[in-house]
Amino acid sequence: MTRFSLSSIKFLFQQKKEFYFLISRILGYQPRNFSLYELAFVHRSMNDLVHDRKGEDNERLEFLGDAVLDTVVADYLYAHYPSRDEGFLTKMRSKLVNREFMNDLATQMGIDELIIAQFGRNTNRRNLYGNALEALIGAVFIDKGYKGARKFIIQRILRNYVCLATLEATESNYKSSLIEWGQKEKAEVVFDTTEESNVPSIFKSVVKIDNQLLGEGKGYSKKEAEQLAAESALKRIRC
Repeated sequence: MTRFSLSSIKFLFQQKKEFYFLISRILGYQPRNFSLYELAFVHRSMNDLVHDRKGEDNERLEFLGDAVLDTVVADYLYAHYPSRDEGFLTKMRSKLVNREFMNDLATQMGIDELIIAQFGRNTNRRNLYGNALEALIGAVFIDKGYKGARKFIIQRILRNYVCLATLEATESNYKSSLIEWGQKEKAEVVFDTTEESNVPSIFKSVVKIDNQLLGEGKGYSKKEAEQLAAESALKRIRC
């Protein structure tokens, strides 16, 4: 049986109290199922430390929250832009739900302060923030249903932290922009992306245009590396 000192009990109670205060501030209400919201911030790396915790992390909630977020954002944009076509709406949704934008939103909301994780040398900490935000949305959906999740996303996230006018003018999918440029200019655009042999989980991408190297990028995923390589190439093209 594990014995706890009075000081350790007080410390754990204080941590719980602080978490409850912070999560209530983010949500705009006091949660009913407190343990569900705690789970939204537990990264799978904690399973490596506590072996009997297998499956007790936020990945299932993240999966659910990702689907709910896509639906709510699509609905919100459809209503906000009644005269814009499918292509514009798709690009705007992509900007709103892309990983970097979600990471920034999570940081602004204070979610980065709540994550429980064991960070390794090659861990991309920023991606944990956006993942945790999606897991939080999943928890809200389970606790409050679709209407509650929709209200949280629109009122507590989109209206507080997102300026659609600014987002319209922001370019985020550099790879698509580069490919579109290549099609317009009749130029061959080729990406070559590989995992670094000496640094696992780090990817390097190079992009060639008509067999000329114009951009390079490194990231924690193939997608991130290719986006950085495309951004580098676009800067050189537009100079």
